[in-house]
Amino acid sequence: MPSNFIRDIIDEELAAGKHEHIVTRFPPEPNGYLHIGHAFAIGLSYGIAQDYKGRFHLRFDDTNPVKEETEYVDSIKEDIRWLGAKWGDNLFFASDYFEQLYEWAVGLIEQGKAYVDDLAPEQMREYRGTLTEPGRNSPFRDRTPEENLDLFARMKAGEFRDGERVLRAKIDMAHPNLNLRDPVMYRILHADHHRTGNKWKIYPSYDYTHGQSDAIEGITHSLCSQEFEFHRPLYNWFLANLPVPHQPRQIEFARLNVEYIVTSKRKLLQLVNEKHVRGWDDPRMPTIAGFRRRGYTANALMEFCNRAGVAKRERVNEYSLLEYCLRQDLEDKATRRMAVLDPLKVTIENFPEDKTEWYGGANHPSDETRGTRKVPLTREIYIERDDFMEDPPKKFFRLGPGREVRLRYCCYITCTDVIKNTAGEIVELRATFDPDSRGGSTPDGRRVKGTIHWVSSSKNAPLEARHYEQLFTKPNPEEVEEGQTFIDNLNPSSEQIAAAYGEVELKNAQPGEPIQFERKGYYILDTDSSDQRLVFNRSVGLRDSWGKKKQ
Repeated sequence: MPSNFIRDIIDEELAAGKHEHIVTRFPPEPNGYLHIGHAFAIGLSYGIAQDYKGRFHLRFDDTNPVKEETEYVDSIKEDIRWLGAKWGDNLFFASDYFEQLYEWAVGLIEQGKAYVDDLAPEQMREYRGTLTEPGRNSPFRDRTPEENLDLFARMKAGEFRDGERVLRAKIDMAHPNLNLRDPVMYRILHADHHRTGNKWKIYPSYDYTHGQSDAIEGITHSLCSQEFEFHRPLYNWFLANLPVPHQPRQIEFARLNVEYIVTSKRKLLQLVNEKHVRGWDDPRMPTIAGFRRRGYTANALMEFCNRAGVAKRERVNEYSLLEYCLRQDLEDKATRRMAVLDPLKVTIENFPEDKTEWYGGANHPSDETRGTRKVPLTREIYIERDDFMEDPPKKFFRLGPGREVRLRYCCYITCTDVIKNTAGEIVELRATFDPDSRGGSTPDGRRVKGTIHWVSSSKNAPLEARHYEQLFTKPNPEEVEEGQTFIDNLNPSSEQIAAAYGEVELKNAQPGEPIQFERKGYYILDTDSSDQRLVFNRSVGLRDSWGKKKQ
């Protein structure tokens, strides 16, 4: 990744001899799937570790068993591997440190720096104060260390109900930063943990766990998104008041924002639970799994993150830049195939009914080493409906009555008749082909301006093509009228499904293989596919609006 303010800080610290080597980490909570913002954070932390020949840790901050699942742990690992980040032997869980965190909490109680509070959650919020008014001390704040130790041990033993008591750090209820107004360190939760089972009845808060886990692992730079800036004083308070083996430094950066995308895990979970999408990996979702299923590549996502850059202030990136990065990556990778998405039948009347001619088509126009495939021409074919006009304008160079076009790879045809149904709709075209034009040229050297793609009507691969638009209608999905929510901005046309036909070679498409449907866009085989039903997702169209705009 290019230089940025974080790298400048690291360079200064290395020059001053503060570190022998750099250690970064990515600390996801296993309560949902990773999204594009996480990809940005992974690329930043992993890139720094790589470039400075340091270590990169993957640590799951698994402190809330109510919302965490093994499914999320597995999906996060898969996504990070797919992005290309490698943690090696450095896989950790905050739950690995539960015993140590508990012991340190006991130490704070013994020093009079933590206490057990009996206030109900709504009372705690009332006592906390506001941004303009100081908070008030809890009536339980002055319990003796001995009483607090006894209550905390009983909390750990499971004697109390969920929410009946909490352990709080004793800092300053009048502090201008609300995060330092006696924050909660432990709460009671009678819930099975995905790794520790029912061993624990109390669980540490994220703010208490985060910095201490960094310290235990020897993290040098804890890179966080901007919303953690106001948590940093609390991060440092715990480090200063606990006998931690190491002092990491927290640095915040502006998170990645993209038009038409929401990255709140709570809202993404709502989309899934309310079945507005097919699941966490729906191709319309901004999750890494969703992008992968749609046909995005790890290179494209990382290039987008690099172009977005690391900054201190938040800004919104154009969705068209994301698509541009994907087109740039797929251009050289995608295998070429023909598919007709809105079929119109054409009968070539002078082509024998029982004959099939096979023509060679390049698998990639600029890479001869990738070879060719065979494309079958039969008497009846399908072309795109919008490749024909009954009364074409002057600059329409495709098929029309009496007009001649080139069929991609094979020959010239001329439209001789238009067949309509009783409603006046075009249902079929009649045409003739020039036998001397086989291979795409003629002895007399005449040229045609139009080349169209096509498939045989009898030797093809029936398929379902899923076309996607942005999930929301507004660049800022949170922009709503009074009484509305972001759900009201959902795009009803975000997924459109078409019954289509592709050339027979599409039956051999492999999972994860990018394919360009010629003249249509880039596609990928969907996980819903089977031997009986091919499903292709359009990753992105061929039109490059962002690149053209920047020229």
